[in-house]
Amino acid sequence: MALCILGIKRRVLMHNPRLFLSRAAFFSKPGLLPWDTARPPDLSQSLLGRAYKGGFTSVIGKKHPSIQTYQRKQRHCRARDDSWQERLADVVTPLWRLSYEAQLKPTTTGYRNKSTFSVNRSPDGNPKTVGYYLGTWKDGNVVCVPCSHLKNIPEKHSQVAQYYEVFLRQSSVEPCLLFHEGGHWRELIVRTNRQGHTMAIVTFHPQGLSEEELCVQKVTLKDFFTKGPGAACELTSLYFQESTMTRCSHQQSPYQLLFGEPHIFEDLLGLKIRISPDAFFQINTGGAEMLYRTIGELSGVNSESLLLDICCGTGVIGLSLARRASQVHGIELVEQAVEDARWTAAFNGVTNCEFHAGRAETILPQLLKSQNDEKLTVAVVNPARAGLHYRVVQAIRNCRAIHTLVFVSCKPHGESTRNFIELCCPANSAKKLLGEPFVLREAVPVDLFPHTPHCELVLLFTR
Repeated sequence: MALCILGIKRRVLMHNPRLFLSRAAFFSKPGLLPWDTARPPDLSQSLLGRAYKGGFTSVIGKKHPSIQTYQRKQRHCRARDDSWQERLADVVTPLWRLSYEAQLKPTTTGYRNKSTFSVNRSPDGNPKTVGYYLGTWKDGNVVCVPCSHLKNIPEKHSQVAQYYEVFLRQSSVEPCLLFHEGGHWRELIVRTNRQGHTMAIVTFHPQGLSEEELCVQKVTLKDFFTKGPGAACELTSLYFQESTMTRCSHQQSPYQLLFGEPHIFEDLLGLKIRISPDAFFQINTGGAEMLYRTIGELSGVNSESLLLDICCGTGVIGLSLARRASQVHGIELVEQAVEDARWTAAFNGVTNCEFHAGRAETILPQLLKSQNDEKLTVAVVNPARAGLHYRVVQAIRNCRAIHTLVFVSCKPHGESTRNFIELCCPANSAKKLLGEPFVLREAVPVDLFPHTPHCELVLLFTR
């Protein structure tokens, strides 16, 4: 499951700083930061750090082939009779036709430790098909295509998906394609670890079924994967979740363990990590190790530091740096993940970590008020694609003790751009951004997603 880091993602990006900048819209628009007309002091490796040489104008002005150009050419060159499998691969892993050999020589296939499979109509019309979507709901052309051929899907995940499809096609109960049209069986989530343990989670729309009727379906599913054909998958655990929403957390509707172990575990950076069905864990384990090492390197955490791990998931970042820090506070919305982090800390003998369950915008301001402003504080944030809540940015910006901020973004060209601007702009009383502005010193992309144009971008801000 190894993966990952070196300058910019894959050859196209490594030789294309313009594309890299365009992925982070914050950097690619001249004049976006009008207060920063002169190069700030002490920035010999500032702004883009390892990915940056010279000024923005010279970088953006260079002409290089890009991933978009590559994809455009592929679209134009593709025959109209491309198979559904090829079309799906072009959407999910658009760089699958490119060789990775001349780059980092990592493990680039089957690297996902979590896959989410949908249920819908196949191109030939069978509604009991398990795979990934192609098309859009707006255009009314959505189809579900089996995805065992995709380079990023492990064989074990494909196997479980294929047997779930077998189960659906022999079931007397219809799948739920659209909530208002009825039906019950919905998506499948498969999680695995490097030891080969496999957790499967099946979601089911109850549609008013009685408890007795629900119980029958649970038993049928359990028997299929323990005594029937699905036993070939050798699942470590099977969960069932009744869900009336597109996405439903454990807090909203508990995951029901039908058989097996309640958790899977992963060995990472010398720690044994517990992972619950609802907990966030980076989908590329080997890549995650490189990501966390990069965060540790950039953070500069030492024995005098208080580390704030914001949006901490299962707490791996804070736990992996706890031996260097004086104290660690982790904040996470998902309660199962917080429970995992506390278990992992106790199991591994880490005693200087405290984890808080709830919204970061509620917990962080209260937590910072209780801290000594003179204590050197390092903050690490790893938010979802929507970025940080504005109150979290305010709390970080207005805390004088935070001199170093490491921001991990899976979508820097999206909503996170607003966060970057708020962190770096001049003091603004109207927006309650009163603290000294941060300066972006370094940006390091870490490739967790081979065969796709995505990467995790680790940004170092200091003040």
